[in-house]
Amino acid sequence: MKHLFTFLFLCLTISLRAQTMSGTVIDAVTGSFIPGATVQLTNDNTGTSTDSTGHFSLPGKGTIRVSAVGYRPLTMAGRAVAFVVELIPTANELQTVEVVGRATREYNSEYSFSATKIAALNKDVPQAIGTVTKELIADRQAFQLADAVKVISGVVPSSYYNQYAIRGISQNEEGQIVNGMRTRQYYFMQPLTTNIERVEVIKGPATAAFSSVDPGGSINLVTKKPLATTRREIGLSVGSFSTLRGTMDFTGPLNASKTLLYRVNGAYQEARSYRDLIRNNQLLFSPSFSYIPSERTAINAELIISRMDGNLDRGQPIFGAVAGQTDLNSTPISLNLGAASDYFRSNQLLLTGTLAHRFTDRVSLNGSYMKQTWQEDLQEHRTTGAFGVDVAGQPVTSLAAMQFVQRRQFWNVDNVMAYLNVTGQTGPLGHNLVVGYDLHRWQKLKGGGQNVARGYLLKDGSVANSYTVANAANYQTQTVPGGVVIPRPNVPHFDLTNPTYTIRSADDYTINVRTALQPALTTTNAIYVQEQLKIKRLTLLLGLRNEWFEDITNYGAPGTITVTKTALLPRLGLTYTINPSVNAYATYLRGYQPQANTVTLLPVSAPAGSTFDPLESDLKEVGVKADLLGNRLHVTSALYEINQRNLLMNANDPTNPDLLVTRGAERSRGFELDLAGYLLPNWQINASYSYIDAIIVNDREASLIGARKQNTPIHSGNLWTRYNFASGTALADLGIGLGAQYSGSKIPWFTRGFEVPAYTLFDLAVYYTPSRSSVQLALNMNNVLNTTYWIGAQNYLRLFPGAPRNTNLTLTYRF
Repeated sequence: MKHLFTFLFLCLTISLRAQTMSGTVIDAVTGSFIPGATVQLTNDNTGTSTDSTGHFSLPGKGTIRVSAVGYRPLTMAGRAVAFVVELIPTANELQTVEVVGRATREYNSEYSFSATKIAALNKDVPQAIGTVTKELIADRQAFQLADAVKVISGVVPSSYYNQYAIRGISQNEEGQIVNGMRTRQYYFMQPLTTNIERVEVIKGPATAAFSSVDPGGSINLVTKKPLATTRREIGLSVGSFSTLRGTMDFTGPLNASKTLLYRVNGAYQEARSYRDLIRNNQLLFSPSFSYIPSERTAINAELIISRMDGNLDRGQPIFGAVAGQTDLNSTPISLNLGAASDYFRSNQLLLTGTLAHRFTDRVSLNGSYMKQTWQEDLQEHRTTGAFGVDVAGQPVTSLAAMQFVQRRQFWNVDNVMAYLNVTGQTGPLGHNLVVGYDLHRWQKLKGGGQNVARGYLLKDGSVANSYTVANAANYQTQTVPGGVVIPRPNVPHFDLTNPTYTIRSADDYTINVRTALQPALTTTNAIYVQEQLKIKRLTLLLGLRNEWFEDITNYGAPGTITVTKTALLPRLGLTYTINPSVNAYATYLRGYQPQANTVTLLPVSAPAGSTFDPLESDLKEVGVKADLLGNRLHVTSALYEINQRNLLMNANDPTNPDLLVTRGAERSRGFELDLAGYLLPNWQINASYSYIDAIIVNDREASLIGARKQNTPIHSGNLWTRYNFASGTALADLGIGLGAQYSGSKIPWFTRGFEVPAYTLFDLAVYYTPSRSSVQLALNMNNVLNTTYWIGAQNYLRLFPGAPRNTNLTLTYRF
């Protein structure tokens, strides 16, 4: 019986090998391997892609079609033995708008549809663009956005929220850009990256391309689009902190003519954290369809359903609060001030339709519409930002003053983007003209509100919002450990020396602040014209955009307040081709963000009889972009200066503590270097370095003028590299990944009494892909040395420690 099984196994192995084709795809001119090429059997649409060494293995036999971006497709008869396929390079024109997915599999993305709206190669755009592709996301197991963007120069997380400082400028908007259109409220919890093709960080104020965006840079999430080649992939992951995750990505044609394509991305996650009480459970489902009835017309429809159920992590508190002496390790990094019954739930739906139509070879029309709905349901315990006080009004630095917050709100967002593209030639001068219109409409619906319990209990049973020593006799009191007598708080203080977590509800407190979130409507209309002129080696990019902004507080309700703004925004960019591999560029941009009552999460008021001035900014930048090592390695370097003015700041009015004014200015100068691509055909790399000199130019506190900007390291850098051992060697089925991250010290947002220290982290990954199989097993270990570090801080009661050593194991099956 034993020999019979052995014989059958050998027969099965010989049979499988006889029905499997394998080979290598190379560039016919340079002889270099072509990773990410599509190899497809023509008789049944079975397909695969080449790995980093250009190798492929395909079950079956017959005629194959081999294609890759930038190469002429080739159809040929398959062979029984390993063979070489040579593809001839060709000038391959990009889509005018992203309707069909891209088949390449590498760390570098050579193009952007959003930066200029002319489907330009990044190398030809006179502005720095940092990109994280889906391959880099997968290799790093960067399942959430913060894990992905940290590899881009100048991008620094500000907290646990989906919030970053880019080039030393903190983000001001409560949203992300998705496929070139602005959404609202990706802010509190990190979105999953399962449906993301690439993340683009367009550096500097990109208001020339988008409506009202941040001066430091804009994060654009480009979603995965359908492919004309059948690909199916499922993944299962387990990891530290009770993390369980499942993902799927199916795509391909729905008919024989391949005019109708589909893609379905999905993910489900249950995860806890190294932080006490924190959960992050998410569901993502995203189907999309592309219809290409002819070479001139393409239509895409996409739906994204996202549900989050977890907790908002407000950070680690420490005690002591002595400037320059406080120990950041006075509490464990796991310490959280919340309660076991806290939660944050949000539901989001994004529906997008895109049309691209080419009337002639020189004239095309592109249009997109996006509808977003978003709602949240929040209940949490969090600090007021201050320590508790004793009856003499002195801080008790072992007690964090607390408040209880409930909030619900509902938003609708509508986006329209339409533009006409005309290309032409006038003698030696080439033209690429774009004329367009944008609409962004954000509505807060009726029914939103926030309840808060805070302050101190009076002897008559009522609540005072604050404690005053002069009226001490009117307050209830209690004695805390150590024999200290304090006024009794409405929400019990959190004892940092003896943390306890209980289930709590609103019935435990007196709700003393009830705020109706006024219905509101903000509308931005914009028209723009952009001309790209090219003569020999010189390309000039000229743009002019006019925006009209309207903000209506109490929309559709009594007491309507309307604020209107307008702005004219120029763009000037120059690119010079030094040689076919190197471009130098210079650019000038202006940025603009209207600031009105409803732009912030909670409505705020300007001083009586006035409105907030808009946040204005400008960018001056020069740089060099190069394709090295036979176009395998792509490098961008940039020198820049960004200025922003009219920051919203607290007025320090004792009679109105929530009053804000527009005042202040900041300046950021720096140098960046990003590189991505192949050092060798089986060795990929992504690396970045950033130097940021960001200072406060004007402030209500004279002592801060000239001081270092908060939450920004002067030096930072990232490295990630993956090496696959060559076929034919003993380690042919293995790959290894190595990563390093350095961040210099930072000044907290609101407190300058201590400094967030610098840190260096190391990561490691091992990939196992059995030969001639469709399975990959990846083990990632982050923070290998188990370094204790903090990504940022606000004050003594809100520090944001990073994750200790953690691992993720992912099984991926492609079929």
